[in-house]
Amino acid sequence: MELTKVLKAMADETRFKILKLLLQRNYCVRALSKKLGLSESAISQHIKVLREAGLLIGVKKGYYMHYDVDRST
Repeated sequence: MELTKVLKAMADETRFKILKLLLQRNYCVRALSKKLGLSESAISQHIKVLREAGLLIGVKKGYYMHYDVDRST
């Protein structure tokens, strides 16, 4: 984990909102897009950045991928 990469990922307001929601419980992209009023593709791009920074983990549940904060980070 590179601290600069983590801080840059968290600096965006939308990604910070996603992290706050995921700290409460896990969500799939569709649920996050409805909660935040953004498109699923926009949420997916933000999640990609957060995953690359090592902040999120994904677990496949049926058809959907559910995301949670990697608390070890």
